[in-house]
Amino acid sequence: MLEFLRANLSTIIVALVLIAIVVLTVRKMIKDKKAGKTCSSCGGSCAGCSGCMPKQK
Repeated sequence: MLEFLRANLSTIIVALVLIAIVVLTVRKMIKDKKAGKTCSSCGGSCAGCSGCMPKQK
């Protein structure tokens, strides 16, 4: 088992980093969705969407 880890350590590290990036991205998307920062009908392209209200400054 230890020999396998030594032989594939770089691949394992890269895979863990990629998994972490995907998990953080999905978590951010879910958090933004709950906060109402995305449009439900246009898939996120809010500039041309008639169903989304422009942001108030």
